[in-house]
Amino acid sequence: MQELLEYLARALVDDPDAVRVERFDEDDGSVVLELSVGENDYGKVIGRGGRTANALRTVLKAAAVKDGCRVFVDIVD
Repeated sequence: MQELLEYLARALVDDPDAVRVERFDEDDGSVVLELSVGENDYGKVIGRGGRTANALRTVLKAAAVKDGCRVFVDIVD
């Protein structure tokens, strides 16, 4: 899932080398993925009204169902 988020984010931004994804495993078995991108690319990842961010979350949640876990995507500064 971490690789999927990184792949999708790199396709959206102008500076793909600045994309970073950190994975945190929670006690309840869920996974938190924190996405950070270049300073000028946050608007592209979030999208108008958060539509792009919601689409990223939906795709990753669908991939997580296949693996049998829960995933949360946070976009951090």
